[in-house]
Amino acid sequence: MGDRPPARRRDALRNRKLLSDKAREVFAEQGLDAPLDEIARRAGVGNATLYRHFPTRAALVDEVFRDALTETTAAGERARTAEDAWRGLTEYLQTVFVGLAADRGTNDLMTTNLEGVTALEAIHAHNRTTIDGLLRRGQEQGTVRADLTTEDLLLMLAALGRAVPALTSITSDAWLRPLTLLMDGLRARPATPPLPTPALTSAQLHEVLLNLGPHRRR
Repeated sequence: MGDRPPARRRDALRNRKLLSDKAREVFAEQGLDAPLDEIARRAGVGNATLYRHFPTRAALVDEVFRDALTETTAAGERARTAEDAWRGLTEYLQTVFVGLAADRGTNDLMTTNLEGVTALEAIHAHNRTTIDGLLRRGQEQGTVRADLTTEDLLLMLAALGRAVPALTSITSDAWLRPLTLLMDGLRARPATPPLPTPALTSAQLHEVLLNLGPHRRR
């Protein structure tokens, strides 16, 4: 009994957990731009309580998604060990897109940049490392076109990912067709014309993702 936290501390811990749970629910339904007032309302607390625990939206997003993308990370680890890089890349991206289709919050997290979110930085870094390694091995194996860059693919995936919520309003797997077409364009083929303009740099891609979808800088 002596090591139990005081009642006020227990209430604070309970409120924090409740806010995190309700935020996960609201973000899944509405995306990361969902009104914070709605999260507080569902948690049954006032806005002041929410902001006391999470002073910024980024802090709340980080709390909610810190451990939420373990399947995506695990899929990336499996893909990295695939002997056939093309197959590893295809299976990895299908797993990612299943997650994007199931959850608006995950979609926002994976397809845009929100600065100040440690969980986001970690999953983006893991995703980039996975895709970069698979593309390089695919090019060495002759299955991926030689002029494709990691930035090229990340940009295309982000753009298609942003369309997933609209696509799933038609059928749950409507994203599979455009993803298949996108992947077909990555294949190495004889006499394929070179891409017409220079690839984005990492810094340019970062700038594009900051302005894609929610959390555009005002």
